[in-house]
Amino acid sequence: MAVVIRLRRTGRTNLPCFRITATDSRFPRDGRSLENLGLYDPLRRDVAQQVQLDRERIEYWLSQGAKASDSVASILRRNGMVVARPQKKRERVRYKKTSVRTQRDAASKARADAKLARASVRKQQKRAAAKAAAAEAPKEG
Repeated sequence: MAVVIRLRRTGRTNLPCFRITATDSRFPRDGRSLENLGLYDPLRRDVAQQVQLDRERIEYWLSQGAKASDSVASILRRNGMVVARPQKKRERVRYKKTSVRTQRDAASKARADAKLARASVRKQQKRAAAKAAAAEAPKEG
């Protein structure tokens, strides 16, 4: 079971309040939680009362391998707790999907380019033949 320390939204519309909970990562955001670890009320004017933490239990869960979400880690750092930064996610390699239509378009473009190349070769041959004929013709005058 992968335990995550994350925010659980409570409160009503436009008046958010969050509980800091230890939760199984498979549970939904506002679903079942293992333990409540604190409270975060971003609308309180007194900054000292915005966050209430149960430091012992948070340290316990972190020592057991729980990972704090980015927002919870930020809150914990602001309150003087040391939280390991998460490892950077590896970039996914995305392969370009080519549809049949794209493949057909590319093939027809290749055929058109080849046709133009053959036509230009023929034009060059005609010019060369015309020059040779002009050079062999007797000059009048």
